[in-house]
Amino acid sequence: MSQNVGSYDRVIRIVLAAALASVLLEQNLSGPVLLAWLVVPLVLLLTGVFAYCPLYGLLGISTHRPFPR
Repeated sequence: MSQNVGSYDRVIRIVLAAALASVLLEQNLSGPVLLAWLVVPLVLLLTGVFAYCPLYGLLGISTHRPFPR
């Protein structure tokens, strides 16, 4: 599994995941509804941390640029 998410993309995903999770946790949601909505920030967080997005892989997109040597 090679990286296909670039550094700017990773930062945006992680910040967006934190913001979305905090908004969801401040709402009056509970139980299965909250868990269902928390899937979105969890996916954003995981794709940001591991720098791999399965959807990017299916579409052949890559924002990852390796460091020049």
